[in-house]
Amino acid sequence: LFIFEFVFGGLVWILVASSLVPIPLIQGWVMFVSVFCFLATTTLLVLYIIGAHGGETSWVTLDAAYHCLAALFYLSASVLEALATIGMQEGYTYKQYHENISAVVFSYVVTLLYVVHAVFSLIRWKSS
Repeated sequence: LFIFEFVFGGLVWILVASSLVPIPLIQGWVMFVSVFCFLATTTLLVLYIIGAHGGETSWVTLDAAYHCLAALFYLSASVLEALATIGMQEGYTYKQYHENISAVVFSYVVTLLYVVHAVFSLIRWKSS
């Protein structure tokens, strides 16, 4: 699931950076969430690939905690991005509106990926 979170999280980052949101504070939060989760997921992926975890239980706890937090962050960012997109009225082109819709859709996809990963991480954490 790391790879899908990485790819779709990068898409959200790109789409939000290129879109126009009527409320800059909302765009700032969505950008923070997408960049933070993208970098943290990349770091965890690299650490798992090089075997830095060593099979310790603390890494399972870290993985579960991170994915629960990331799912919560992305859910809040997705809802705010959708709210801002719905609120787009006059002064925005058809292309800008569709960029925002794409950002919302991919944001919810990433939210779902993080929720699924969080559930699997919590199951693994409980069994360890």
